[in-house]
Amino acid sequence: MQPIKGIFFKLGSVTLFIVMSSLIKATADHVPPGQAVFFRSFFAIPVIFAWLWMRGDLATGLHVQSRLAHFWRGFAGTCAMGLMFAGLGLLPLPEVTALGYAAPLLTVIFAAMFLGEDVRAFRLASVALGLAGVLIVLSPRLTVFSGEQVASTEALGAMLVLMGAVCAALAQIYVRKLVQSEQTSAIVFYFSLTSTALSLLTLPFGWVVPSPWEAGLLVLAGLLGGTGQIFLTSAYRYADASVVAPFDYASMLMAILIGYFVFSEVPTVQMLIGAGLVVMAGVAIIWREHALGLKRDKARQGMTPQG
Repeated sequence: MQPIKGIFFKLGSVTLFIVMSSLIKATADHVPPGQAVFFRSFFAIPVIFAWLWMRGDLATGLHVQSRLAHFWRGFAGTCAMGLMFAGLGLLPLPEVTALGYAAPLLTVIFAAMFLGEDVRAFRLASVALGLAGVLIVLSPRLTVFSGEQVASTEALGAMLVLMGAVCAALAQIYVRKLVQSEQTSAIVFYFSLTSTALSLLTLPFGWVVPSPWEAGLLVLAGLLGGTGQIFLTSAYRYADASVVAPFDYASMLMAILIGYFVFSEVPTVQMLIGAGLVVMAGVAIIWREHALGLKRDKARQGMTPQG
């Protein structure tokens, strides 16, 4: 393990994904979400293909045990991407980022429901704290909470992003099942392939001819997205998940800076408080998983016969 290198790759992936989201947001007024998903997915494929070739993993990267399992992972991930991209066109970047943090919290719940994982009181309390933070971020967008008339587009954007977080959590459940039988390289490659194919189904719903500037931003988004996936995979190759996972939340700071300087978006105090609670909950879950992992390792070592 090389934790410093793992952290470097994790921060690199977080940065690339936030910049990618910013590029998608910059085109969202004109380019439909489904078309943005196509550019993001299609132009990631050459990057991932080249990465597999350089690693000598083309054989494993193209070989799968269950095509259907990859399809369902790709379907959930594509829905998550499309919903998030739609939300980017309706809400400030920091708010979309904060609501997206609901995904790892929902993954804990879905893991208990669909994978039979043991979820104890500490994790449940952390999830409850995080979801409370999500509600705080969400509440100004919904009249039922704020008691005020808000723009319908903002309420729709909030709902789309939250639905995207649900789909992202389901995608993670599929990934947890896939890693038991599939190579990581295959999971990464076939996700981009599946999402490219599925995005073409949105063609009848009004694709547009992007301007040269928009096309350049979308192609760059795809290249950055593919590189971000590679960086993310490399991060977990060099360091334990408990070491690099907390750096996901660096995206909040980056989103605030990009939102302010590029899109003139000023985060509200309420949004920052809610995001802070979600981050605290996520870090608490990661810390708890790390502590339990250490206990399991010690227990296994204690059971190992000493020569």
